[in-house]
Amino acid sequence: MNKTAVVRARIQPELKEDVEAILSPLGLTLSEAVSLFLHQIKLRRGLPFALTLPEPNAVTRRTFEDTDAGRDIDTYPDLDALFTALDEAAYAPD
Repeated sequence: MNKTAVVRARIQPELKEDVEAILSPLGLTLSEAVSLFLHQIKLRRGLPFALTLPEPNAVTRRTFEDTDAGRDIDTYPDLDALFTALDEAAYAPD
């Protein structure tokens, strides 16, 4: 006799409904899909898809390079001075 364990997960209701609507025409329940997912993790000894971070764009890369080189770095004596400068920059006319 097959035994089963209960797995509980907090899922946004709309996400659950959307996924169930996709799985239904495939003849799968959400429980069956989760079971398939877990089996794939076991077989692959990891997630069945790649987890990657997006590549930084050119502006972000240039900012990293400038920061590493010590260029265009502003310093402040304390947090109040930093927040004042941020507020001034945010509300400065263009």
